[in-house]
Amino acid sequence: MSVPSHDAPCAPFASLSFARIVTATVVFAALAGSFVTPAPALAKTPPPKAVLDASAVAVPDRYSADAAQQIFAAGGNAVDAAVAIAFTLAVTCPDAGNIGGGGFMTVFMDGKPYFLDYRERAPQQATRDMYLDDKGNLVPGMSLVGHRAVAVPGTVEGMWEAQQRFGKLKWKQVLAPAIRYATDGFKVEPWLQQRHDAAAKNFAGKTNFDAYFSNLKAGVMVRQPELAQTLSRIASDGGPEFYEGRTADLIAQQMYGHGLVTKQDLIQYKAVWRQPLAADWNGYKVVTAPPPSSGGIGLIQMLKMKADLKQAFDGLELNSAPYIHLIAQIEDRVFADRQQYIGDPDSYKVPVDKLTDDAYLAQRADEVKPDEVPGATPVKGGLGDALPEKAQTTHFSVVDKWGNAVSNTYTLNGSFGSGVVVDGGGFVLNDAMDDFVTKPSVASPSGATADDLNTVAPGRRPLSSMTPTILLKDNKVSLVIGTPGGSRILTSIFQVMTNLYDFNMSPTDALTAMRFHHQLLPPKTIYFEPYHPITGELADQLKAKGYTLEGQSFNGDVQMIRVEGATPEPSADPRGVGVGRVMP
Repeated sequence: MSVPSHDAPCAPFASLSFARIVTATVVFAALAGSFVTPAPALAKTPPPKAVLDASAVAVPDRYSADAAQQIFAAGGNAVDAAVAIAFTLAVTCPDAGNIGGGGFMTVFMDGKPYFLDYRERAPQQATRDMYLDDKGNLVPGMSLVGHRAVAVPGTVEGMWEAQQRFGKLKWKQVLAPAIRYATDGFKVEPWLQQRHDAAAKNFAGKTNFDAYFSNLKAGVMVRQPELAQTLSRIASDGGPEFYEGRTADLIAQQMYGHGLVTKQDLIQYKAVWRQPLAADWNGYKVVTAPPPSSGGIGLIQMLKMKADLKQAFDGLELNSAPYIHLIAQIEDRVFADRQQYIGDPDSYKVPVDKLTDDAYLAQRADEVKPDEVPGATPVKGGLGDALPEKAQTTHFSVVDKWGNAVSNTYTLNGSFGSGVVVDGGGFVLNDAMDDFVTKPSVASPSGATADDLNTVAPGRRPLSSMTPTILLKDNKVSLVIGTPGGSRILTSIFQVMTNLYDFNMSPTDALTAMRFHHQLLPPKTIYFEPYHPITGELADQLKAKGYTLEGQSFNGDVQMIRVEGATPEPSADPRGVGVGRVMP
């Protein structure tokens, strides 16, 4: 696709007369000839050499795969492709792909790891009890649907920050595929109609959702002219346009009188580069998400505790009742620590080093017993549950031929977020405020306990389980992985990684294998997935141990790339409709 340059003429010369330019040029040339020795010509820097046979992506849909392929063909790197994918998904997967939400990006670039936090923030007018009535009761749905559920979006700032720091192409180039899909349209798949129909029931009569998305019917070609205009403004004026320009004005107008997000909130929003978590495991370096993600800490804890319990696991069949029982006890301790110690690091000093310390985790592993009765011993944070996150997040993984990688997870929180569409902007806003503890000091039916670490506060980022992760071997990328799934994210990634490296499965088999979930509260409960339900003898054995089995509607959608030697192997979860594509 031909993309016009966004380079502008140098402003100072635009105001000078021709005669003054000539005079200045003559004087400068004379001075240069008198006092300056001509510099030798600079040697051209050779382009970096490819270290892999190809680039590769694992993404949620074919449109974003096509966008990445265009970017690689134009000479872009992993970050360029990731940004193009993110904006494309905002058009073609509006239930979770977004410019009105936020997320996390783990990057490996030129041999160094980085982590970008572009999670949403609570607006400055937010208060701890903003979702309670005058009797202290939670107002049903207020943190889930409508304007007051909206936190300050971070996605555009995150993509802008990443691309400006690491991208090779021009900003306009990486937005071009998304603009084309918004302008020319894309064909709606049956799964998108199903998600729309389920979400629309919650938004009916409460938001302007149907005015924009009632045409999401399978087989229909959907065009989004207002979104195309928004993306075109962002492409022309850069990421700050979303926070300071016409788009910011549209968001503020949409919120006025209904929600709390103001233009000042948008102007003040900044993505944050944080130190990624890193841990040695199984001969690899695990590079993953730090707080305000709880997922990276939890993933490292699970991997290390299982390794410490090698003797207990030896000889156990994968996903047998004894195996699940041991994993559930590990998960009890992980989620107890999550509830008690992890929050927004800008508001609270999270004891990351202690929570991931080898000696501490060995001590926690010692508490796990094969004959332990589920729930018999209350588990608390070990230094001295899980929050009710929504599953409708999306993840993509990218590796380029130079050995760089991006693992990115971002979200609107619930499916189609708050259901509020920015009039004139054409995009959905998040309901990330529901990721806070909305009724302090009360446990929710979904298994969450409340704690001051994650109550609503102005400018605070809500706790998340998003866990974009990269594995390194000898400082080279070996695996790029992530998934949507709320609190199930870290347990899903853990299971796929142990399938790959503890059980030596192929990527396809590792993704296809059964997954389960346990999270301290509700106690003694094992969740199973529709894709691979727990039934028959296995169900009977777990019930005999004292567990309650409960089905969940969400399957998971892991997108991963394994690199073996110089060959990337992308794999998309069979539970979803994602695409793994190699691009020579």
